Amino acid sequence: MPQITSVDTALKIYYSCSEIGNKEIKELFGSRSSATVSKLKKQAKNEMIRRDITTHSPNKINTEIAYAIWNIDIGDLEDRLKSLRRLKL
Repeated sequence: MPQITSVDTALKIYYSCSEIGNKEIKELFGSRSSATVSKLKKQAKNEMIRRDITTHSPNKINTEIAYAIWNIDIGDLEDRLKSLRRLKL
């Protein structure tokens, strides 16, 4: 699994997009190849099928499902961001 580019970016995408596509995935993980983006989307789409969750656009995936599949823990990221701000880093 690629590393996220930043905590701020991950939280912004999570809270502002109920569905994400290639643009948001590339922003989340940095500029990645089309093959990597496709693989990440396929993981999320398979879980969406398993849970019977649909999207408004066939080219997008559910953000909450994607983050769960990619092991991006929003609670942990929020705690880290609070700590960074408290420490003024």
